[in-house]
This record gives sequence, structure tokens and C-alpha cells, in this order.
Amino acid sequence: MVKGRGKAPLAPGRAGAQGSAPKGTAMTALPPRFAITPEEIDRVVAEFYACIREHPGLGPVFAAHVTDWPAHEAKIARFWRNAILFERSYDGNPLEVHRRAGNVRPGMFDIWLGLFDAVLRRQLAPDTAAAWSTLAHRIGRGLRYGVVPDTALPGGVPKLR
Repeated sequence: MVKGRGKAPLAPGRAGAQGSAPKGTAMTALPPRFAITPEEIDRVVAEFYACIREHPGLGPVFAAHVTDWPAHEAKIARFWRNAILFERSYDGNPLEVHRRAGNVRPGMFDIWLGLFDAVLRRQLAPDTAAAWSTLAHRIGRGLRYGVVPDTALPGGVPKLR
């Protein structure tokens, strides 16, 4: 316990409630969620998008939005390095991008995750593949719910006032 506060101290590198380190201290880097190299992340992303481009259902959806595949793959690799290694090189909003696309449907995420899991199993050690898959499925669940049209919700959008 921190003396005089009645609370356990924050884990090293964890920010306070306002998203900053306690006054007078520097934030330290968080350890990775699991052991993986940036090169392994790049390899998974490259193979995954090669599979996406060939997929009869997802390929056309991505092709309608991605005009520069190398730039897209680099951005998504930064997303994963941020999510796994806590690098701060990604500044996008995946939920908003998927919502704005207009042609992304909730059921597509099951296909996406199936392809992604297959790539993970081919490219990585079993423990690393399983850890990344768990994270990807959690993110996919959030994105899936995020693209459900408001009109599809039972009773529509809830009235909050």
C-alpha cells in the first residue's frame, strides 16, 4: 500500500486515472503482452493481407478501400505493435474506420479471424499464436459490435435522457 493513500501502487509504467504518470515521475515502458518481435508482427500482417486479397468475400471489401497495400500493411503492423508491444506509433481509430466503410458487416469478422488464426498458426510458435489470437478475438468482438447498425439493436438506440 502507498503510505497515506489506502491504495495499492500502480504497476510500473501504468498511468494514473488521468492518463499521466504521477507528478514528478516518468512513465516507463510497459512490458509486451507476450514475446514477439516487430519482424514477426510484420510477417504475420503481410501474409494475412496476401490471404485477404485472395479471399472471394473479403478481398473485394478491402479492395474498395485500400489503394496502397504497403502503406496499409505498415499502418496495421503499427496497430499490432501498439497493441502487443505498447509502441506508440499508431494513431488511428479502427472502429471509426470500419463504421465509415459502409460495407463491413458483423459476420465478416468471423471470416477475418479464421484467416488470421490460420496465419498465426503458420507463422508463430503455438503459445505466441494463441496469445495473439486471444487478443485479436477480443478486438474483433468490439469491432463486430461497433459495426452493427443502430436500427439492428432490439428497440433501436436507447434513449439516455
